[in-house]
Amino acid sequence: MTRLLMLAACFALATPALSASAQDAAAPAAPAAPAADAPTTNAPLTGNAETGRALTYTCQGCHGVDGYRNVYPHYHVPKIGGQSPEYLVNALHEYKRGTRRHPTMQAQAQSFTDQDIADIAAFLSELTK
Repeated sequence: MTRLLMLAACFALATPALSASAQDAAAPAAPAAPAADAPTTNAPLTGNAETGRALTYTCQGCHGVDGYRNVYPHYHVPKIGGQSPEYLVNALHEYKRGTRRHPTMQAQAQSFTDQDIADIAAFLSELTK
């Protein structure tokens, strides 16, 4: 029951920001499809911090609270601003795969593409506070 309430509160906090940001943010252009004979690489994606800024609007619902605490006084929300891009990329991919567990974070990560994750990491890693 507590987990359900925590999930509902996080979504309730993020919903107003989601509505405002969705109206203000322009949809990023879709990348061009690679040619059929183009070689594939495993090179890490380069993140765009400006795109990442637009994608992190829901993160502020929990991680943007002073002291990094959400509405539950006994639940510490980790600091994500200023973390290394590698840490952030790995964490989001682990949530997406389900190897790192937190229902809200897993739901959020499922909605991100690999490029979204790189963009988010680029933006958050530049924050100093």
